Amino acid sequence: MALDLEEQEQLDELKAWWRKNGTLVVGIATVIVIATVGWKGYQVWSARQSGEALGLFERAMQAAMANDAKSVKELTGKIMDDYGRSGYALPAAWLAAKTNFVNGDLKSAQAQYQYALEHAKDQGLTALARLRLASVQLDLKDYAGATKTLDGDPDPAFAPLFANLKGDVLVAQGKTAEARTAYQAALAKLDPKSPLKAVVEIKLGGVGG
Repeated sequence: MALDLEEQEQLDELKAWWRKNGTLVVGIATVIVIATVGWKGYQVWSARQSGEALGLFERAMQAAMANDAKSVKELTGKIMDDYGRSGYALPAAWLAAKTNFVNGDLKSAQAQYQYALEHAKDQGLTALARLRLASVQLDLKDYAGATKTLDGDPDPAFAPLFANLKGDVLVAQGKTAEARTAYQAALAKLDPKSPLKAVVEIKLGGVGG
């Protein structure tokens, strides 16, 4: 239940951020590409790349719905390797990571979330990639890696989620006093109506808060 609420909270924060900044981000990216390769060249390149990548991504989506992890890995890998400049490479990484995570392949999920982090071009997606990568690192008991991934200030909209996950990493290491501080910070930054608030309060109570 906690994981579902945390993922929903992350998704809600990302949607809110994207509604505010998405048009500007896409517009700037498009202008840069067009200025580099020219309008006609951009049209031809974009249409070809998008069409081929879209076909692969649709097949990957179908494979994911059928829980065919092997096909998802092959198809998304091809998109990222051969169509890395298309608009489907990053979604392919997210799809592969989620599929790998669900099927217990944490190492592969970690690699895909790392790809997503390295290729995210805006603060919202970067923050979300850091959260998911750190969650997998926590599951792998890579506490140093998770701590490093969470280090640094995220987009303010994601700050309570970072503080909450930092608390989880600290609890796993037996650092209850530091975890208590992290959970308190998460509660202070959360919207009072957030469904994650009750979850963090339970965690805080578990470390003597």
